Amino acid sequence: MSNTIQNINEISPMAEGQKKTATDPVQAEYEQGKTLLERNETGPAAVALHNALLGFEENNNDSGIANASNQLGKVCVQRGEYEKALKHFQRAEGICRKLHDPLSLAALSRQFILVYTETERYKEAISRCLDLIELYQRNNDPKGTVEIIENMADIYVRSGEVAKAADAYRTIASIHRNFKHEKTAGQYIDKAEELEKRS
Repeated sequence: MSNTIQNINEISPMAEGQKKTATDPVQAEYEQGKTLLERNETGPAAVALHNALLGFEENNNDSGIANASNQLGKVCVQRGEYEKALKHFQRAEGICRKLHDPLSLAALSRQFILVYTETERYKEAISRCLDLIELYQRNNDPKGTVEIIENMADIYVRSGEVAKAADAYRTIASIHRNFKHEKTAGQYIDKAEELEKRS
């Protein structure tokens, strides 16, 4: 994944007739699969991404294999095929570890959190959240930290651990207080108190 960072200028929609096409047919198949997935056309997306994966494997392109595996995992998530998704994400994660690609590993961790939450493996989901919080704190990223703690609160609510969810909201409130966001902090305190009334 680390070798295929998309240029920010390519993210915006292009005028008709100006769409770039990859010169490498395997990469073109991969790009087509991603586009189909964005349009929620999971069947054709899966075919294109699987073909791209085979091409990347033939070319011993680890980065391509990781990208295609990640996208195939996302196809499976959209279809609710979480066990298959997990296998694809695990393959991508193994390659990203080998390539020492922390940004892709962080992005994959979010996918694991989603899959583990949907399959009610709450402890594994929380463990992934804690790993991400550690990463975001090391990188001095309070926004990322807050997003993951909020995710944890949702997981705790789903798993019936309401008191832990309330604690998570109080932690978010304290982070906002540190940045003088009193109104937002108050909203999270309200959420915590609302949960505590239910427990």
